[in-house]
Amino acid sequence: MELTPMGGRIVVKVAETETKTSSGIIIPDTVSKAKPQRGKVVFVGTGNKTAKGKTVPLQVKTGDSVIFSEWAGTEIMIEGEKHLIMKEDDLLAVE
Repeated sequence: MELTPMGGRIVVKVAETETKTSSGIIIPDTVSKAKPQRGKVVFVGTGNKTAKGKTVPLQVKTGDSVIFSEWAGTEIMIEGEKHLIMKEDDLLAVE
């Protein structure tokens, strides 16, 4: 499926959260997971427009691994997998 986000938006495929710590302790679903989330950029928009109408390209590109807050973006399903549409400004970091 091909999708083109509008303007300065991106589509991120959300990575699965770990259910076990590195020492082997299983994390139950009842534990708050209010921590930064990770994902991979799968689609990018054309960029943001300046006040003078010039398009400024986005800093991220398809394939970048990104970190974002738990509440960033709007959840959508693409081919049965969880994705988020968000503004590039909602990203915390690029790995």
